[in-house]
Amino acid sequence: MTERRNGNRGNTNQRFICGVIEGFYGRPWTLDQRKDLYTKLARFGMDTYVYAPKDDYKHRAYWREMYTVEEGDHLTALITAAKSEGIKFVYALSPGLDMCYSSAKEVNLLKKKLDQIVQFGCEAFALLFDDIESEMNEQDKEMFKSFAFAQVSVSNQIYEHLSQPECFLFCPTQYCASRAIPDVRNSEYLNTIGEKLAPGIDIFWTGPKVISRIISVESIEEISEVLHRPPVIWDNLHANDYDQKRLFLGPYSGRVPELIPKLRGVITNPNCEYGANFVAIHSLAQWSRCKIDGKKFLDAESESADIRLEKDVASSRATSTITLYGDEGADDRDEVYIPRRALKRSVIEWLSEFRRSKSMWGPITKPQPSGMSPISLSSFTPNQTKEGQNQDELSYKSPPAMELKPIDSSDTVEVHFRSPADSPHSAEELPSSKSSGILGPATPLSLVSQGSLEGMDVNSGPVSPAQKDEPMQEPDVVSFMAVEEETAKESRLKSIPEVDTGPVDSTRSIPSPPYISNQMITDLPPSNSEFEITVEDIFLLCDLFYLPFEHGTEGLKLLQEFSWLKQNSHLLNEGHKGKGASSPSREVREWHDRASRFDEMSRALNRLFTRLTYINNRELLYDLYPYVWDMRGVVSLLNAYVKWLGKCLGGKGLIGHGLWIGMDSWRWNGFNKSSNESFVTGEEEPWVFRGGLATDLQRLLPIESNSDLFLHKSPDVVTRQVYTIRPYLPSEEQAVYNLCNKMWKDSGNPDITEQYPELLGDKMIGPFVTLSPEFCFVVEDNSSIVGYAVAALDGANLWKKSMIAWAPEMQRKYNLPVSEVEHKTIIEDIIKEMHQPQQTSPVEMRGSFSSPIHVSLLNSVCDQSVPKRLVTCVIAALRGHGSSGCYVELKKSDLPAIEFYCRLGFNEISGLDTENTTYFGRHF
Repeated sequence: MTERRNGNRGNTNQRFICGVIEGFYGRPWTLDQRKDLYTKLARFGMDTYVYAPKDDYKHRAYWREMYTVEEGDHLTALITAAKSEGIKFVYALSPGLDMCYSSAKEVNLLKKKLDQIVQFGCEAFALLFDDIESEMNEQDKEMFKSFAFAQVSVSNQIYEHLSQPECFLFCPTQYCASRAIPDVRNSEYLNTIGEKLAPGIDIFWTGPKVISRIISVESIEEISEVLHRPPVIWDNLHANDYDQKRLFLGPYSGRVPELIPKLRGVITNPNCEYGANFVAIHSLAQWSRCKIDGKKFLDAESESADIRLEKDVASSRATSTITLYGDEGADDRDEVYIPRRALKRSVIEWLSEFRRSKSMWGPITKPQPSGMSPISLSSFTPNQTKEGQNQDELSYKSPPAMELKPIDSSDTVEVHFRSPADSPHSAEELPSSKSSGILGPATPLSLVSQGSLEGMDVNSGPVSPAQKDEPMQEPDVVSFMAVEEETAKESRLKSIPEVDTGPVDSTRSIPSPPYISNQMITDLPPSNSEFEITVEDIFLLCDLFYLPFEHGTEGLKLLQEFSWLKQNSHLLNEGHKGKGASSPSREVREWHDRASRFDEMSRALNRLFTRLTYINNRELLYDLYPYVWDMRGVVSLLNAYVKWLGKCLGGKGLIGHGLWIGMDSWRWNGFNKSSNESFVTGEEEPWVFRGGLATDLQRLLPIESNSDLFLHKSPDVVTRQVYTIRPYLPSEEQAVYNLCNKMWKDSGNPDITEQYPELLGDKMIGPFVTLSPEFCFVVEDNSSIVGYAVAALDGANLWKKSMIAWAPEMQRKYNLPVSEVEHKTIIEDIIKEMHQPQQTSPVEMRGSFSSPIHVSLLNSVCDQSVPKRLVTCVIAALRGHGSSGCYVELKKSDLPAIEFYCRLGFNEISGLDTENTTYFGRHF
C-alpha cells in the first residue's frame, strides 16, 4: 500500500490501513479460512486483519483467562501465516463487559493476557469497548471523573506497557454519530477520548450509524476534529449477523474515494459466511486505490457506466469473458470508482472460486447467533407446541465450526466436477407417523429463530414497530399464463427443472431426517456446460443479495414486475368483457408479455440454484445454499400466484361470478411511505427492515405474515430436487385421482382401486376439481404430480352445488350395496356415505371461515417448505378474491397435522367437533 499523509496530529506519513475485521457475532471462521483470507488480502493489495470474533469467549466474555497451549499454537499459526503474506495481524481484546477500570489487579490481568499474545508473535493490538454498559461501577466512580477517563487511563497504560506499538487501535463505546450523546461535536465522552487518548492510538468509527448507508466527507471532518486524529472506519456495510435471511454480495459503495486522504484506514466487518465475502473484500480493495467518485466522472459521460455494464453482461451470455469498461489500458478511469464496475471485476475474479475443488461435510447451518428471540409468531403459542417442548427449543442452533479448505485464486481454472460422498448429519427431529385415512399427517417445520443483539457488530436492538411485517398491498396480480397443457408438459421436460418450490402443504407426513439424508447429492453432473455456473449466474446471485439499503438490478426487476402485474391484473378481467377470446386487447397482451418475463426471471433463478448445486467448491455451496434455496422458494411462490391469476382471469375462470372483490385494499406502494423513505435514505438501521428482498417480495402477496407461513428451515444437506407449484389443469384429473389412490395405499389401507379406481378421488376431491377448479393447485417434481391443494371460495355454495349436481351423479355411478352383513367393507362404507350425504352444510355454522381447503402430498416429498408454501398460495388466492377466512377438517388423532396448522395461524373452531373429527380455521 502506498503511504498516505493524514491531516491530524500523531498520524503523518502512515500507511493507509485497509483490511478485514472478524468482528461479528456468530460462529468464527476456521484456521484454513483465515489463512486463505491472508492470501487474498495480499493479492488484493490490502494489509490488515483484526482478530475480534465475539464468539471467542477468551476475546470478550472470559477475557481474563489465558489461552491453553493448544489455543496458543492455533493463534501462533495464524499470526505466522499472516506475516508470511505481509499481512498485519491485530489481536483485539474486549474487556469492557465487566472490567473494573480502577483495579490494579484487573489492569495487570489485562497486561498479562496481552503479554501472552506478544509471545505468540503478535505486534499489533486493539482494545474494544463497544456494545457495553455506559455506566461505571461505584469503585470506578470514586477514581475517575467519567467513563471516558476510565477507558483512556487503561488504554494509555496498556499502550505504554506494550512499548507503543506501531499499530494500536481503540474502539469507543460511542462509536457512531447516532450513539454520540447528545451529538458528535458536543459529546463529552468523544471529546475526552480525543483529548486524552495517546496520539499514537487510532480510533474506530462506523459513521453516522452502526451500519451506515453513506459516510460523507463532512461527517469525517467533524469526527476527526473531535478525536484530534482521522478515524479508522469499522465498516459494517456487509455485516449480516443481525438477520439470518440476508446476505450481502453487492459492491462497496456509499463512501466516495475522496474520503481516503481524510481517513487513517477502512476495515470491513463482512458476512458471517466466509465464502460469501469475496465481492465485499475485492471491491473494497478496488475502492482503496481510487481517487475520484464515479458519480462525478459520469456527469461528463454521455452514457453511464452502469448502462454500459448491463449491455456488456447481456452481450456476454454465451461466454464467461467480459470486456471491462475502462480496463483496456491504464487511463484516468482506473482512478474512478464505480460500484457496478467494481462488482463486475469482482464477479469475474470470483468465478474461479466456484470451480475450485473443496470438500465440505455435515449439516448445512447458518453461522449467525442462535440465542435470539424469534420474530413474532402470534398464533404459535407454547400450548400449541408438542408436549414437553417450548418455543425456545424450536430455535435454530448452530453447531461447532467446521474445518474448511483454502481457495485458490487463479483467474482461469479448468473445471473438474466433483461430488461429495454421503456423510452423516444431525437433522432436527421431526415427528413422523402414518396417516389415518387418505391424508398423511403434516409434521411441523423447524423454526429458524431471528432476532437481534444490540451492537456495533451489527446485531441490532429490539424490534421496532416498523420492523413488523406488513403486507405490501396491491390489487390483483396478473398471470401471463393462459396455462395451456402443452406448455405445462414441455416445461416438465426441461433439462433444467423449474424451481418453483411453491406454496405450502398441509396434510401429509413430512419425511423423517433419515430419509432426507438419502437426498444428499452424490451423483456426478453431466459433462456439459449446461450445468456449469456462469458470470451471468453470479451477477444474478449478487443482485438478489445486494446491500442493506439497496436491492440489485435483478432484485428490483422482480419487485417491479410482480407489483405491476398485480396492480394491473384487472385489465385481464376487463379485457374479456364483451370481447371474443380470439382478439385480446393490447393491454391483455402486455399483461401476458410481462408475466412471461417474470416467469423467465423465475427460471433464471432456478438455473442458478441447479448450477450452484453442481459447483466443485462445496464449502462455498454450503455458505450460499440456504439463502438461494429460500429466495428460489419465494420467487417460485410468486410465480405460481401469477400463473394462477392468468388462469383465473385470462381463462375467465371467475368472470361473471362477481367475486373479484377486495383487491383495491391490497394496493402496494413498496413499503408505506415513511418506511420506504427510511429504507432508501438509511435513516433507520437495516435490521428494522428484516428479511431483505425475500421478505419484500413476500409482502406483495395479499396475506399477512404474522405466523409461521414465511418461516422455512432450509434442508440440512444439499439437494437439487425441485418441486413446482402451479394451478391445476382439468386434463390432470386422472393424475390427481391416481395420487389419491397411492396415498391411500401408502397409509397402509387395503387396495380398493382395482374394483373402483375413481372412488377415492370422487370422494375426497371430486367436488373441488369439478366445481371449483380455479382454486386447485398441484405440486410436481421433475416427472410427476406429487401433491395437491383443493379449495373453494364459498364452502356453502360448493356444498349446495354438490347436492344438486355432484351427489346425484355419484349415486348413479356407484350402486348402493345391499349387504346384510353387520361389518361392511371400506368400499361399502364410502359408497353408502355418497348415497346418504350430510343434509346440512357444516360450513354455514363457521361464520367467517367460509373457504374449505384440503391439502395432501406424498411422503416422498423431502422439501419441508413445500407444505407451507402450498398453503400460502391457496390462502393468497382465496384472500385475493374476497374470502375472510378458511378452514380445514382434520382427524383428532392426526396430531402432527393439527400442530402444523396451528403454526400457520389456524385455531380450533369450537362447537363443530364430532367423535373423530375436528375443524381448524384461520381468519384473513
